[in-house]
Amino acid sequence: MYPMYELTVIIPIFNEEINIARIIEAVNSTLSLNKIRGEILIVDDESRDKTIKIVEELMLKYNNLRIIVRHTDHGLSQSVVEGFRQANSNTFLVIDADFSHPPALIPRFYEEIKKGTDIVIGSRYTLGGGIKQWPLKRRILSLGATGLGRILFPEVTDPVSGFFALKKKVISGAQLHPRGYKILMEVLGKGKWNSFIEIPFTFSDRQNGESKLTFCIITDYIKQILNIAKYSLVFRNNHVWNEWEKIGKFCFVGLSGVLVNVGSLYLFTEYIGLYYIISSLVAIEISILSNFLLNDYWTFKLKDKVDKYTQNRFKRFFSFQCISIVGLIINIGILYFLTNFFGIYYLVSNLIGIVIVFFWNYLMNRQVTWKLRTY
Repeated sequence: MYPMYELTVIIPIFNEEINIARIIEAVNSTLSLNKIRGEILIVDDESRDKTIKIVEELMLKYNNLRIIVRHTDHGLSQSVVEGFRQANSNTFLVIDADFSHPPALIPRFYEEIKKGTDIVIGSRYTLGGGIKQWPLKRRILSLGATGLGRILFPEVTDPVSGFFALKKKVISGAQLHPRGYKILMEVLGKGKWNSFIEIPFTFSDRQNGESKLTFCIITDYIKQILNIAKYSLVFRNNHVWNEWEKIGKFCFVGLSGVLVNVGSLYLFTEYIGLYYIISSLVAIEISILSNFLLNDYWTFKLKDKVDKYTQNRFKRFFSFQCISIVGLIINIGILYFLTNFFGIYYLVSNLIGIVIVFFWNYLMNRQVTWKLRTY
């Protein structure tokens, strides 16, 4: 049995009487102009204003418009999951009702899905994206939430975006138990996907109505992160576990580099007879090369892969070399600063520097050297 529609546009709402008619008309117009056979699925959390009545009146005008009113377990993410269950298509797109997300991008999202991408994400933080009319507090909260999300999904610049599209197969059978507003995190953490792409867009704060951001939403988000982390540890065959596996391998490679460095220093000084400073420089370079090759072949498993999503090996090595040198400078700086200005024992200062530089090296290399080019 074939689905009735090519695309389901899911709009979760609560008390949106000011915006709901405009967003429905805008989405429907976009679908029609681009000849997309799509349905508009409104999922409402028992709005107390005229929202439901307005949608029901518009259903007489648009035969591709439906509304689901949820009477229990209210929440934006829960509404989106209900939309996934009720959709009459194999492709879903989630968009806000307040025009924070531009409906004009719907065809582009759908086109990427048709090309074979599993998840398409509207990103505020990738090249070309941005945010308008947000107060400083909202920006700080958003950056904090995004930063926490990127710990789990470092390749995704906006893992907390509310504007995204996906194939039905991504969430089929997935144990989705979302809370709060960050449903995409749940999809990324528990869904079955192999590819994603990010499309830049400029987020515009709502012009009408009130923001639903509350302290409870922030705490729900933290609980959600912990739940996804727990899920990854239990089931393992997911993207979060794969990322933690990379961190473990990167750490092991770093430790092996210490042995390579010490061994090379001893060899070039004692057996070849080089001045120990010269030997040290050679040993550092050899350990950098050793670490790069192990990470390239084993940690990130790129081997000789070069395509539109990755840079070539020479560029990867140059990037790794630069980041490693900067890391070395940071380590020396921390050692000097903590020991001379705070009186911390030099071995402790050095250990602190090593830990900080490890995270510097991993995060920078993850975002530069071995980052997929997804936009």
